[in-house]
This record gives sequence, C-alpha cells and structure tokens, in this order.
Amino acid sequence: MTTFVLVHGAYQGGWIWQLVAERLEAGGHRVYRPTLDGCGERSQALRTGINTEVHGDELAQLLFYEDLSDVALVGTSSGGMVVCRTAEQARERIARLVFVDALALLDGERVGDIVDRPGGTATGLAVGPTREDAEARLFNDLEPALRTWTLDRMTMHPADAIEQPVSLGDFWDHPWSAHVIYCRRSSNPPEPHQRRTAARLGARWDELDTGHYPMLSAPAELAALLDDENPEAAGRG
Repeated sequence: MTTFVLVHGAYQGGWIWQLVAERLEAGGHRVYRPTLDGCGERSQALRTGINTEVHGDELAQLLFYEDLSDVALVGTSSGGMVVCRTAEQARERIARLVFVDALALLDGERVGDIVDRPGGTATGLAVGPTREDAEARLFNDLEPALRTWTLDRMTMHPADAIEQPVSLGDFWDHPWSAHVIYCRRSSNPPEPHQRRTAARLGARWDELDTGHYPMLSAPAELAALLDDENPEAAGRG
C-alpha cells in the first residue's frame, strides 16, 4: 500500500484528480488530493501573498499533521513547483516524487521563463484563462460531457503563485527517487524543460500519448504508471 498525495496545478483543485484517485484507492492505496490555498473550493480565501512557498509549506504541514511517511508526492503542471517546495520542507517523509507534465523550476526561475502563456483574465490577485479559451485550447481533447464538467469547476489561480520567482534552498542538492511523465500532445511545459527535470534528478521517464490533463483524458493509464514502482521500468518511453 502506498500513500499518495496528488497536487493539482493552476485553475484547478483537488477535484481534478478524482478519476485517478478512485483507481488508486481501488488498488488498496491511501490517497490525499488536497485543494491548495486560494484555489478550487477555497477560492473565496483568495488574497495577496499566496505563492508557491505558501502552497508548499501548507502541504508540508499536511504531511506532518496527518503523520504521513513514505509518501509518493505527485504534482501536475504548476503543481510540480509545489512538489519541489513541499519535498524540501518534509524530506524525511517523502519516498518518491512524480512530475506529471509538470514544471520543476530552479531557484529564482519564474513560470514565464519556461511557459509562454497567452493573455487571459487578471484581477490583480488572480490570473486565468477565459472559459472560452479554456474550452478551445486547454480542454479541447476532452469528451464534451467531461469538458463541461471540468469547465464548471475551473477557477482562477493566485497570481503570486504564477508570477513570482520560486524560492528553493537545497531541493536540487538532494538525491530523490523521481519519475517524470511527459504528455506528448502537450506543448507546455515544453519537452526540454521536462527532460531537464529528469536529467537533474536521474528520474525514470515515461510518456503518455495525450494532452496536458492526463488525469482527465487518460486516468486509467496514468493511475497504472503511478502504481508501477518497478525500478526496471526506469528510462522507458
């Protein structure tokens, strides 16, 4: 049995992992899929100052208060940045890190250094795409009913978590058991960035032939990869 903590990305909440969590739980695993501060159903708490460090420290506190150990910490998209911060703060509780089409920035890098994002909606506190843009671009590979379900739950993301440079002390100095899952039909984060993550961490590499939201478009395949801890699988894909 593995304890999974699934970390969502921008414009999301823990809800986005529902289909994967159901499969992992059916396999006998324990699964947490928290919604980060200012996101999803917690978007009413949106305020200035919610950045990657706030999110990462919040999850480190979750691991402490739930007394979790040997955790498989899984992040997607900008959630990869949160995974790095959380792992740095709670290293003794982490068994492995999984980056699912995810950003893993170096200290001082910004999302804009890696990802070229089209203009969207900005309120000063939050940023995000319009519903029309999300439907046509972000979620266009989802089946219609699932796309509507997703769009109805999409929320803006705390601006500081997207626009501020990340602050990491020694994350990249430690050895980690890591796994990078690259989605071939996704343009962001770009493949070279994800290859950099894999190279720096000596990570296992796998690929899925899907878009940026495999937890929605390919939940069974993604759950199978997360559940596969065979070390001989390292480097395939």
